[in-house]
Amino acid sequence: MTSPTLAPGLKGYPHTAAPLRLEDVRAAGWNVLAGDLPLPIALLKREALEHNLRWMQARVDQWGIGFAPHGKTTMSPQLFKRQIDAGAWGITFANVTQLAIGVAAGVSRALIANQVMSVADLRGLAALFKAHADLRALFLVDSIAQLELIEAWAKANARAPAFEVLMEIGYAGGRTGCRTHDEAVALAERLRASRAVRLVGLESYEGTTQIDADSVSALMDRVDAVARACVERGCFEADEVIVSSGGSAVFDLVAGRLKPMLGKPVRGLLRSGCYITHDHGFYEGTVAGVEQRIGCPAGESLRAALEVWALVQSRPEPGLAILGVGKRDISFDLAMPVPIARAAHGSLAPSGVPAGWKLTALNDQHAYLRWDVADEAHAPVVGDRIGLGVSHPCTTFDKWHWMPIVESDYRISDAVTLQF
Repeated sequence: MTSPTLAPGLKGYPHTAAPLRLEDVRAAGWNVLAGDLPLPIALLKREALEHNLRWMQARVDQWGIGFAPHGKTTMSPQLFKRQIDAGAWGITFANVTQLAIGVAAGVSRALIANQVMSVADLRGLAALFKAHADLRALFLVDSIAQLELIEAWAKANARAPAFEVLMEIGYAGGRTGCRTHDEAVALAERLRASRAVRLVGLESYEGTTQIDADSVSALMDRVDAVARACVERGCFEADEVIVSSGGSAVFDLVAGRLKPMLGKPVRGLLRSGCYITHDHGFYEGTVAGVEQRIGCPAGESLRAALEVWALVQSRPEPGLAILGVGKRDISFDLAMPVPIARAAHGSLAPSGVPAGWKLTALNDQHAYLRWDVADEAHAPVVGDRIGLGVSHPCTTFDKWHWMPIVESDYRISDAVTLQF
């Protein structure tokens, strides 16, 4: 993989610095709190990042399943490599465009956790297979209508490969996936009869809204039942059946259900993505439940590794500070960012923030930080730097082209690029 070059013009890169190759960032000696980079800046804490990579891979290994973390979270070739080096079976993507970026970065095994059917995508996927003989990439099918589109394209392209697919099992009110057992079995038999695809396993996604233990168990019971029916009918065209599920919210509830007894080898693949940086909001709450269920002491599982730092640029009235960060820079889709640290102008030492501080609104490039006017003595001042935690890291990553990796003192020791 060719080393990327960072240069002025990228958000967060020093305005007057010379262009640098990614591996030379450490030697620049920059420190986020020394004012070496313009704010706002999104950054990754190295120690937490590496802890999360080790912890999740060790947990998956202990469960006896494989790991295909979702690359759409970061779309970072450097982080894909770290995940694979840590032991991941492969990387999951949301579409063929993302897969192509992963393949260019060296990914050779992948899932596309989505339905593929358009001419452009099928053509692109076939081209990737032709250019990379060692590539294995599976995608999802959940309807005969989708299969017919794939077959029509294959009929018009005599040299089209037989695509490996996973049949998706969904639930009423959820996203994609077969809603009933009979629908799934009928589709499986139709897939088996098709020359355009090869059914090699099943997939499900438990979601982020219907994530109580009973609902997840019911979904996985349906996956088990469909898997057994597929084996009985000879629908799987693989020596090893793949069963994949999982997001980052309740990954423990599906992990133990990914190797059903089918009388033939089964490879379970968990697809958590947000684990790599965790967060200070939504996933912080859901993983607290995971810790209780698996008997892990609080705070010893995943750790928040993603922060966004911004400048206090105005104090227009008591109880209000305007920060130079907004919707173009930070997640806001599940919850507002939360203040987690502050550093006075000229200080290299961050400190905590009062419990009453709260972001109440975001504009495109401004944030409204408020507190009780009775606590004005502890209020921020113009020029302070404020560190923010996020809820749901995916939609912070896609707002940046690069992120520095920092040590505990905010000295920059590495960096990653993001290819959205």
